[in-house]
Amino acid sequence: MNIQKQHKFKRLEMLIGNDNLKELKSKSVLILGVGGVGGYVAEALARSNIGTLILVDYDIVDITNINRQIIALDSTIGKKKVDVLEERIKDINSGCKIIKIDKFIDINNLEELFKYKIDFLVDACDTVSTKKETIKKCLEKDIDFISSMGTGNKLDPSKLEITDIRKTVNDPLARILRKFIKDEKINKKVMVLSSKELPIKTGERTPGSTAFVPSSAGLLIASYIVRHFIKK
Repeated sequence: MNIQKQHKFKRLEMLIGNDNLKELKSKSVLILGVGGVGGYVAEALARSNIGTLILVDYDIVDITNINRQIIALDSTIGKKKVDVLEERIKDINSGCKIIKIDKFIDINNLEELFKYKIDFLVDACDTVSTKKETIKKCLEKDIDFISSMGTGNKLDPSKLEITDIRKTVNDPLARILRKFIKDEKINKKVMVLSSKELPIKTGERTPGSTAFVPSSAGLLIASYIVRHFIKK
């Protein structure tokens, strides 16, 4: 084997070819929310030669994040999530350009996100009103996107799937968004990551979580994005 031809993404290049590898390098992906799902999306895309990642989050790493978030360690508690993730990604793929938006995004400032070049947007935020407005904006601006539904109170990652919002079942968040899509008379496809598993009732307002459902959701989304780019 010729060592001179080896590089970080050689194993990926073997599957998709050099032209597609270069195509991925030219792409910019915005990730709205870099917690349990979004953090894994970002890391997998960084390991897939995506050229630019726009990381959007206003939160800090909390001790309760350690059970499921890739950026959450004892050593990162109290640090800004976007800062921790930037440092991690740079240690994986120094050629990946990182744009950090350290703001709480809601319907009042959502438009700020769209001043950047966005080839794909991942909605992994927790705020329902922001999810609704993000979907509307992406459809209006013809930006490819996917929205992550609920991964809390779920145990079985094999029940996760990527589908149109209208085909989702057993997902309380998806139910809210299905009504929104219907009320807004949106006819275009709205692709989401959702679980068919019935949520476990814990009696708590805050949802329970695992190490494997949010992470699997993030990896499925990253796979979907890479395949979308090389297909196009």
